[in-house]
Amino acid sequence: MVKTLTEFDTIAAISTPIGEGGISIVRMSGEDAVKIANTVFKGANLLKVPTHTIHYGHIIDPALKQTIDEVMVSVMLAPKTFTREDIVEINCHGGIIVTNRILQLLLKQGARMAEAGEFTKRAFVNGRIDLTQAESVMDIVRAKTDRARQVAESQLEGGLLEKIRALRQQILDTLANVEVNIDYPEYDADTITAEQMISVSKSVVSKIDHLLATATEGTVLRNGLATAIIGQPNVGKSSLLNYLTKSDTAIVTDVAGTTRDTLEEYVSVKGVPLKLIDTAGIRDTDNKVEKIGVERSKQALAKADLVLLLFDASKSLSAEDYALIEATNKKKRIVILNKTDLEQKITSAEVKKITGSEVVAISVLQEKNIELLEEEIKKLFFKGIKNSNDQVMVTNQRQVSLLEKAKKQLQEVVESLENEIPVDIAQIDFNGAWDTLGEITGDSSPDELVNELFNQFCLGK
Repeated sequence: MVKTLTEFDTIAAISTPIGEGGISIVRMSGEDAVKIANTVFKGANLLKVPTHTIHYGHIIDPALKQTIDEVMVSVMLAPKTFTREDIVEINCHGGIIVTNRILQLLLKQGARMAEAGEFTKRAFVNGRIDLTQAESVMDIVRAKTDRARQVAESQLEGGLLEKIRALRQQILDTLANVEVNIDYPEYDADTITAEQMISVSKSVVSKIDHLLATATEGTVLRNGLATAIIGQPNVGKSSLLNYLTKSDTAIVTDVAGTTRDTLEEYVSVKGVPLKLIDTAGIRDTDNKVEKIGVERSKQALAKADLVLLLFDASKSLSAEDYALIEATNKKKRIVILNKTDLEQKITSAEVKKITGSEVVAISVLQEKNIELLEEEIKKLFFKGIKNSNDQVMVTNQRQVSLLEKAKKQLQEVVESLENEIPVDIAQIDFNGAWDTLGEITGDSSPDELVNELFNQFCLGK
């Protein structure tokens, strides 16, 4: 693990969203956090209060002798804090002016403005959390569904950390035997060592495969699914968006081509986070504005993880409809037959035969059978996950890439030894796999990677 550092300057930042609210929190962490807070706090002597206590008083500008705000100040002393440093949190009235004034006062008294993610970075550097737990902090902040929050909580509690460190220990135990064999060749245990390395490599690869199998679901939970609602003008795309988001995000009329641009909204459907994109109807048009919207719709279709392809049940399929079927053939899609409240010109069975996909027949206007659509979305993306609350998942591309790299290194170990390559040569990839797995947790991560990861965090976290 990274060596604990103690000589940090004291950092400060606003930890709550900027804007009007009931309460704002200005946080400080570092050796001088309590001392700096005490210079601007009128109330109890913060230098003498017990740890993990909260105190009523006022923030005062020492230069102007002016009261800034009535506050509650929490004092938490190292090492039992998030950063393992002294932490002070000033709870003031929510408001841009007062919160910024308090922050500027702390900076004037000797604190430094925290960088993005620096509080969590200090928790990592000081051994409080590993990189997977650090990533889970932001996953909790960004969670768009309760299920996503549950998975992030599991990561924060060390679920993935335990799995990865167990794999590294398996490799390390074998490496110890390899070193003994290299140092004492007179025992002639090459065959036994090679067999052990092959066995352990295959075992670890199997466990890595199990983790990688969760990556699709984990990534969906973390980032959401880019979901394009595609169809001809006036088939009910905007009405479906409004229903799923429970809002009037899109303007709905009976005039074809009302939606001229793509609209985006986040929504949770049966625990699946969707980034819904309502697109302009795709058709040939001479209208310059609508033509731009159609082009953007095509771009949204190209980038979509899921396509909701809508048809109008009261009309026969047109040449444009067949073109959309062809354009979405290679996409993960759900075909929807809308307007079943009207006299039907085409049936679900006919559409299924044409598209080769399951068809959900609905009426957005009458809110009929939309729960079947929601179940279809859930079934499509979360087959086999029974309870994400206790599920260890791989939730981002960094973790996936490193697991795949370690898997490849171990497969090369097996291939080398089965081709009777000397153990000490195969050991290079074996060591490499151990290091690669350590990059996931931060046990063997370069500084550049760590800095890049924490730069993705928000200020004050």
